[in-house]
Amino acid sequence: MAQEIEHTHLPIRGLNIHVAQVGKDELGTVVFLHGFPEIWYSWRHQMRAVAAAGYRAVAPDCRGYGLSDRPPEHEEAAWEDLAADVLAILDALDVPKAFLVGKDFGAAPAYEFALRHPERARGVVSLGIPFSPGPMPLDDTMPEGFYIKRWREPGRAEADFGRYDVRRVVRTIYVLFARAEIPVAKEGQEIMDLADLSTPLPAWFTEQDLDAYAELYENSGFRYPLQMPYRALHKIPDRRDARFQVPVFLVMGEKDYCPKFPEFQAGMKSGMMEKFAPDLRITYVPEGSHFVQEQLPEQVNELLLGFFKDHPVAA
Repeated sequence: MAQEIEHTHLPIRGLNIHVAQVGKDELGTVVFLHGFPEIWYSWRHQMRAVAAAGYRAVAPDCRGYGLSDRPPEHEEAAWEDLAADVLAILDALDVPKAFLVGKDFGAAPAYEFALRHPERARGVVSLGIPFSPGPMPLDDTMPEGFYIKRWREPGRAEADFGRYDVRRVVRTIYVLFARAEIPVAKEGQEIMDLADLSTPLPAWFTEQDLDAYAELYENSGFRYPLQMPYRALHKIPDRRDARFQVPVFLVMGEKDYCPKFPEFQAGMKSGMMEKFAPDLRITYVPEGSHFVQEQLPEQVNELLLGFFKDHPVAA
């Protein structure tokens, strides 16, 4: 029988951070870091799989998301806080060293933590997001209706989202982000106009899953999720001198829209990641979407467990 996922709150750097965890840590600990519009629940399939294999799975709600406390409104979102939160979580749980698995913007603190604290990281896995040594130059390469440009504008996404209830907003984002095309609004449109209730959910995402997400976003709202990541993208740390001392594994869904960002395309074609990560593995999942870990959990779980097995504690 599958082990039950347990929930707790940890006092982390002035905030109560919600952490879901499962497993006995026989082979080590894996920390899962979600993106947007995700939450700890995004890792439900991976958490149970790694726990069954002998690992302890730890999945926090990022500060300001889900059941975690929101930072004060006057406090600007900072990428450095996310990596510092990971360190504090490991310390609070008495975990000396862990694998980091990041998805979407959660890849950034996974990379940053491994660079800052290589002695505490066994390896880094990123789903869909290559390592970037600095902010992405979006302004010149993408049209005005590009969703990130829209959501970076203070008040615009709030007004767009505010036309609907939270469940409808999360539903629309999941529909849009599961596609292979980059979400771009036309003149006179907002991002929420790109899908309606007649558009079916992805086959692998149930109404019950949507209920779970909606309940968590009812709690947190969208204020901080719009700050982090969208209004903090220009503040990604400059890491042009980065060199990973731990193994790095990049899993790319071939039907994920993110690799179509011009900066990511250019970086992958130039072999940019190899310059920063000497021990690098890249795998492409042919049918994988932006939500590959929820869409194809068995494939992703097999890839993760293979990577972990290749880097045991004694290595």
